[in-house]
Amino acid sequence: MPRTAVFWRSAATVTDILTTPPEPAVMQSDGYLPEPCLLYPEQVTEYPDHLELSKEHRERIGTWTTWQTVVADVEEYASSAGVYYDQELASAPGWKVGGWPRWSATDPVPRLCPACGSDMDALLTIASYESLANSSSWIPDEACEDRERTSPTSNGIGPEGQELIDFFRAQGREVQLRGHIPAKAHATPVNVNPAPRQPTAIQLADGSDQQLYICPADPEHPHAEMMH
Repeated sequence: MPRTAVFWRSAATVTDILTTPPEPAVMQSDGYLPEPCLLYPEQVTEYPDHLELSKEHRERIGTWTTWQTVVADVEEYASSAGVYYDQELASAPGWKVGGWPRWSATDPVPRLCPACGSDMDALLTIASYESLANSSSWIPDEACEDRERTSPTSNGIGPEGQELIDFFRAQGREVQLRGHIPAKAHATPVNVNPAPRQPTAIQLADGSDQQLYICPADPEHPHAEMMH
């Protein structure tokens, strides 16, 4: 798991924008350095992993008749209705601020501040993938829009976004858009992953997520890291 550091800054202290993004002098893995990407924040509603629910709620979501009146294709989940909840409603994948962790390798464990023992809050999820391969619920807006585009020049990017793209291209670096695949693979730099589910080219372990937690009692307390 990559070692992380958290720095608190005020927007008022940001004056001159760096012309060249800083890069670490040494990295253990190329998959730890993100490729330049445009940021399109999207607000979503997600729910806790079923393992974090009470026994009563786990039993309810595990019964396929619970979803019968609200989901048209729930029959495919009839043998394991709880899978529908986890894939389509709980713990949105991708990079996110706040939110719930996706428990996969382990059961939920306490996330306690090492300094004071308080229950810690999720701060940031660093994800290998932006969406699940077997789910359509969490496909990013940008990817959905891309499906409807027929013109290769129609990308829906605003002036500010295009200015940023031009800036990086002037340095010989291609900017990846979530949900976009370059029209010509040979035009993509070797170190860029053009996959629509992985625009940052970040790869953690076998495709896991790394989540950072902070102490709600004192943000200056050490942050914690977990791999999901």
